[in-house]
Amino acid sequence: MHALYAYLRITDDLADGPGELAMKRARLADWRRQLTEALNGICSHRTHAALNHIAHRYGIPEAELSAPIDGGERDLTGEPFRTFDELQRYCQQVAGVVGRACVRIWGLKPGVTWEQAEPFTDAAGLAFQLTNILRDLTEDRVAGRVYLPQDELNRFDCPPDRWANTPQFRELLRFQVERADGFYRQSEPLTELLAPHGRVVFNLMNRAYRGLLERVALAGPGVLSRRVRLTRGAKFGLLLRAWAHTWTG
Repeated sequence: MHALYAYLRITDDLADGPGELAMKRARLADWRRQLTEALNGICSHRTHAALNHIAHRYGIPEAELSAPIDGGERDLTGEPFRTFDELQRYCQQVAGVVGRACVRIWGLKPGVTWEQAEPFTDAAGLAFQLTNILRDLTEDRVAGRVYLPQDELNRFDCPPDRWANTPQFRELLRFQVERADGFYRQSEPLTELLAPHGRVVFNLMNRAYRGLLERVALAGPGVLSRRVRLTRGAKFGLLLRAWAHTWTG
């Protein structure tokens, strides 16, 4: 997990860090080339040997490791997402494949196949990423990124420059929260498919992100002026419940 996180952190920083657009694109393209070489045993970065090890040990395909680079390149374009289908493809690139890699590392219960777990894993990644998007609406807008689909903004008559405490924005946010919550519900069977220790981690992540979504819903238009967070006490409570669910579920 440390190796996976390090690789993803670097990928994210290459896209979101300082620098000219052309330079960021060149760096991401070079990082993609280095990924292919690393998976073939040619290591040019301090993370590569560990990445090569986990990719081969846990059967993580190169396509799943390169997908976050695709997502980073998509972010650099600044192009709006016209439909939810487009947004969903992006979420799969930056979150869904990460969930797949995590589940491969955590492992499944004996007798459970990857084909059984995959749709629930993808639903969880989508739910987590949609929660991130709703939590960071203002921060992303200031950075020139709007992740909510253009056709939905039009449907609710709520373009980004008119986001405020209005009936239109409240309805838009309610729709987005309900859809994200639907993906959390779709992901629930994954808990019972994971090996015990992986179940602990997933339960914690799932409860934490779902707690953030609940806070977004409670904040309503207030999410535009403050970033919702979980308190330390709430995080500790989630950890206890995750452990309890693992060993009693």
